[in-house]
Amino acid sequence: MTAFLEWLLKFVESTADFMWGNWMIALLVGTGILLTFTTRGIQVRKFLLSMRFVFKGALGRDRTEKEQGDISPFAALMTALAATVGNGNIAGVATAIATGGPGAPFWMWVSAFFGMATKYAEGFLGVKFRKVAEDGSMAGGPMYYARYGIKNQTFAKILGMTFAVCGGVTALLGTGNMMQSNSMALAFKSQFGVPTLVSAIVITFLVGLVIIGGIKRIGAVSEKLVPSMIVLYFLGAMVILIIKVDQIASAFALVFKSAFSIQAAGGALIGTSVQKAISLGVRRGVLSNEAGLGSAAIAQAAAKSPDPGYNGLLAMTGTFIDSLFVNTITTLTIIVTGVWKLTPAAGLPLIEPGSVLSPDQIASLPAHVQQMASQLGHNLANGGLSSTALTVAAFNSVIPYGGMIIAFASFLFGYSTLIAWAYYGEQCLGYIWGEKINMPYRIVFITLLFIGALMTGKYLNIVWYIGDTFNAIMALPNLIALIALSGTVGKITMDYYKNRKFEVYK
Repeated sequence: MTAFLEWLLKFVESTADFMWGNWMIALLVGTGILLTFTTRGIQVRKFLLSMRFVFKGALGRDRTEKEQGDISPFAALMTALAATVGNGNIAGVATAIATGGPGAPFWMWVSAFFGMATKYAEGFLGVKFRKVAEDGSMAGGPMYYARYGIKNQTFAKILGMTFAVCGGVTALLGTGNMMQSNSMALAFKSQFGVPTLVSAIVITFLVGLVIIGGIKRIGAVSEKLVPSMIVLYFLGAMVILIIKVDQIASAFALVFKSAFSIQAAGGALIGTSVQKAISLGVRRGVLSNEAGLGSAAIAQAAAKSPDPGYNGLLAMTGTFIDSLFVNTITTLTIIVTGVWKLTPAAGLPLIEPGSVLSPDQIASLPAHVQQMASQLGHNLANGGLSSTALTVAAFNSVIPYGGMIIAFASFLFGYSTLIAWAYYGEQCLGYIWGEKINMPYRIVFITLLFIGALMTGKYLNIVWYIGDTFNAIMALPNLIALIALSGTVGKITMDYYKNRKFEVYK
């Protein structure tokens, strides 16, 4: 079994590295740059207006209750955020730093800036080309705007069907399922000693309770859960940042320096490079904010929308909240506490469960690794830190039992993501087979969720690499559709502002 897992780990790692090579990074960021150009920098010009819409929705003053749709625009945003603000923010950012070094978050920020324009286009097109489903609910997403927005009908049908298949498979194997349950189970095992089997059973049961109710129940839960969980995580992180306030400036300096160099504080970053930092930063950024995947369009399509542009603005705030706010908090806590020096990127390798580093191996470790381990009381024989365990170590190093905050945040973040992605996958496969697929899909979804929670140790990276691969596979047809429809997005957007159609919603 070990030999098979070793082979599988190497295979999925090489596959993920290929899918997230320079060509994918160029396509993803390039699409964001194109949409930034066609919308004339929508993420900068209309940022304050978009945040105004968010706060009005939070206060129940968005005046859209009479519009066509299933849930409020704010609930749609919270559903999209439920999917994006997940363990990618806790474990994904930590994994990027552990593997790509402290420079990886810089590339998250870069991709997120252009990703805001991408997410605007997704929210815009999701409403523009949505349809009424068999049960009377609203249905939309990349499969619909590819199918009904692109003029070449043959190409449009193929592209729409391709996204639906890829989106359904990604929901089962990618960002929103196994990775989330795995991080949740890991957090509770490392902090409270809860067996992964117990966590797997509890998570499966709780997710099943909500997804049976469809988008209205998911929206209702997300509307209350998402703001609360972000505040919980923010308050815990702020304690660390206030105590370490004198380290914040140098933390930012380290991120910027490491983004363009293999050197960082303490010497060379072992086993990493600028290209690796860029790749890890972009792929973990997409895992976290989902700009380019097309998932937000599915949630926005269900909203009681006054017009496509309104939902586009709401959608793009999701990328800002997720990557330029929550991810930055995680980045700073890991760097100001110094725990990033206990990672593979800094020279301390991960090891298999039950194994230990020999005295000779420990003696050969870089000086900055040994110094930080001594300072934090980390046993070097247990190897390096990554994923949720790295963020837990950052919180524990400053706050007594601070890992408890991460454990609960990981559970809430992961839970919200699971219920949102269950809906996304259902909509994708429903595009192909209709309502009859719903129950079989839900059974398969929670089964894989259960399996993902049981993955532990060195081989948990199998889950992350599989998720990375399917994220890229899902993004491809969506990015092609966005490029094909970029002119439509730009033209109609300019018309909305020219005719001041947003004034009534301010």
